[in-house]
Amino acid sequence: MSLTPEQQAEIEAARAQSAPTRRAVAPGLEAILYEAVPLLDHGFVRVVDYMGDDAAIVQAARVSYGRGTRKVSDDRGLIRYLMRHYHSTPFEMCEIKFHVKLPIFVARQWIRHRTANVNEYSARYSVLDREFYIPAPEQLAAQSLSNRQGRGHVLSGDEADAVLRLLKDDAERTYRDYAWMLNEGENGEPADPERQGLARELARINLTLGTYTQWYWKTDLHNLMNFLRLRADGHAQYEIRVYADAMIAMLDAWTPLAAEAFREYRLGAAQLSATGLQVVRRMLAGETLDAASSGLSKREFGELMALLGRGQ
Repeated sequence: MSLTPEQQAEIEAARAQSAPTRRAVAPGLEAILYEAVPLLDHGFVRVVDYMGDDAAIVQAARVSYGRGTRKVSDDRGLIRYLMRHYHSTPFEMCEIKFHVKLPIFVARQWIRHRTANVNEYSARYSVLDREFYIPAPEQLAAQSLSNRQGRGHVLSGDEADAVLRLLKDDAERTYRDYAWMLNEGENGEPADPERQGLARELARINLTLGTYTQWYWKTDLHNLMNFLRLRADGHAQYEIRVYADAMIAMLDAWTPLAAEAFREYRLGAAQLSATGLQVVRRMLAGETLDAASSGLSKREFGELMALLGRGQ
């Protein structure tokens, strides 16, 4: 992970401070607040602020004045009910803000989740760091033959070596050209005092999508869980999935009861179509079905059988 000494000192200073408050706090999240969790080769994610906890979800659902005298088991049951029946607004009462460092191509996937407040590092105003994502050898996979947006077998031998070399060489070359166009030297001084250099907003277009960017990303708990449901899924691209996995651990620390319900009813669950449900009922009644007799398409029937752990 590439944290500068200044950034590390800033994090340590923030973690050294504490203040009394009447606001509800999540002890598990307080323990890791501001800490950067390293991801990929230069990335990280960290929580920089939050509002609310499990009790805030319950309070909003009951429209009560405080924590009251109910047992944790009562709160757990209510949160699981809300999750199970898709009651979303109580979860929107909790908010969280992350600081994320990630490759640009991951950011472009991430920004598709439009239910958040985002402020990204500006390459029009500042110079991007000389950091770019280079996949680990075990992540170099061929295009899947059955999934247009997935990976197939892992590359090896000369082909893998050639791909890694191209990725590294291209990233180094484009950044070198980027710095030349900016006329950027050491300590921000011009490399050539006789040359003005190209505008930053133009020079940046030369960089690869593997170049790292940073942003602050703030969202509520409901929309965070929607993000995690999609991006922590095994079908999600590895490079964004590692961020989602780290954020689920932070969810566990922040709202453990909601996180438990999320794992049960969203992350580890499946949804059936009306016809798919009828197929399951018919099979339970002893009927033998195939794709043709099920009323489902061949692909959907195959997906349902895979979901149920049954061969075709």
